[in-house]
Amino acid sequence: MIALITGATSGIGKSTAIEFAKHGYDLIITGRRQERLVELKSVLTKEYSIKVLNLRFDVRDEKQVEAAINSIPTEFKKIDVLVNNAGLAAGLSAIQDGKLAHWEQMIDTNVKGLLYVTKHISKILIENKKGHIINVGSIAGKEVYANGNVYCATKHAVDALNKGMRIDLLPHGIKVSSVNPGMVETEFSIVRFDGDEERAKKVYENIQPLKPEDIAETIYWMASRPAHVNINDVIIMPTIQANATTVLR
Repeated sequence: MIALITGATSGIGKSTAIEFAKHGYDLIITGRRQERLVELKSVLTKEYSIKVLNLRFDVRDEKQVEAAINSIPTEFKKIDVLVNNAGLAAGLSAIQDGKLAHWEQMIDTNVKGLLYVTKHISKILIENKKGHIINVGSIAGKEVYANGNVYCATKHAVDALNKGMRIDLLPHGIKVSSVNPGMVETEFSIVRFDGDEERAKKVYENIQPLKPEDIAETIYWMASRPAHVNINDVIIMPTIQANATTVLR
């Protein structure tokens, strides 16, 4: 069994790689940070005795995506699971104060990047006549909250694409699922606040958010269902969070 995981250098993506490795999957891990890919590959091959292929590329660059996927050797082409995890939030501003650079970064990564990877990998899955695509969405794809405008829009797009992919790929026997987390403590808030670690820490102050491992376990559970079962959509929240904005501190 082979899984391809985008954004595997940290957070949910890294934890998902470890979770699949625990269950004997060979892995294709992707990301922009080569040193982290190399480090993760070393850990996974030593601890779990699996095969790992590193692909360094930026999902925002379609030419990089195509070149990287075309470079996958034959032994890794029998992909069973694609986890579209690469994504980010940038900024937290009212629409009139938003930075264009933040908007473009989110749209290019969360929507266009997911599309680029899916377009090229789905062709491989169709050729293999099997496969499962699991898209990592967000509670922001189900609700809209103050100052989350463009990020929420991108995750609503992921929600729509998840449904559209399921229809388009149905004739090819390819499953499509989505997992939509609430608050998960990763590098997410550090990235959103342009590296401001103090501000990021305050997001999770006095609460117990989800851990990346919680989402990884859910993703693997979705992938491990019998062939006749597809988990369309999962919303997963920490116990202290009722919806996008109601949190018990």
